Amino acid sequence: MMGKFTTRSVQKEIMDDLEVDGPILVQTLKELRTINKLLGGNQVTTSALKKITDAYPKRVFTIADIGCGGGDMIRVMANWAKKQKLNCHFIGIDANPNTITAARENLADLENVSFLVQNVFEKSFLNQEVDIITCTLFTHHFTENELIGLFSTFNKKLKLALVINDLHRHPLAFYSIKLLTALFSKSPMVKNDGPLSVLRSFSKKEIENLMKASGLEKFEISWQWAFRWKIIAYK
Repeated sequence: MMGKFTTRSVQKEIMDDLEVDGPILVQTLKELRTINKLLGGNQVTTSALKKITDAYPKRVFTIADIGCGGGDMIRVMANWAKKQKLNCHFIGIDANPNTITAARENLADLENVSFLVQNVFEKSFLNQEVDIITCTLFTHHFTENELIGLFSTFNKKLKLALVINDLHRHPLAFYSIKLLTALFSKSPMVKNDGPLSVLRSFSKKEIENLMKASGLEKFEISWQWAFRWKIIAYK
């Protein structure tokens, strides 16, 4: 049984199709919002942001959220920033134009957000510097070689730090999400991609190796409930 958890899976998720659209996308984004809220995933990112912003006297930050999906994490961060009395501008970036459309609709009431439909591997990706880059449940979609290149690119684009919120590849995480999605999910994408995303995720040692190979020498990794890694890589 442990064999499948020894190394990362290379099987593609349904969400990796950048043209996915329609009811399946709507239902999936809705369920992901609930899953992140109930399983504590949101505070992984906001606690990292607090540590970074507390270290700097300025109260104005530009934050790029990569793989922003329907914009749920941007709303979480915007609400958090307001409570912290921070002046933040958020840039939501996703390669799927359909999810950006959903994000624009979901965050229409926020004035401090802009959006870009961009593939992170294109030369035109984020042609400006930002203070902080955030990635939530994003990095496990890529191979090690892709991530090394991606993290190196991120390091050139940011001024302060990179925040990664992603999954710990663990049997309990896999079988728990498999059971929960089988019982409660109405989305075929969530039922397929939820357990698979755990298999595509990381051990602590794998993250350490990726950081070092990318030239990110100053980083910290901490385990968070429920089976999340909180990674802060400093400029």
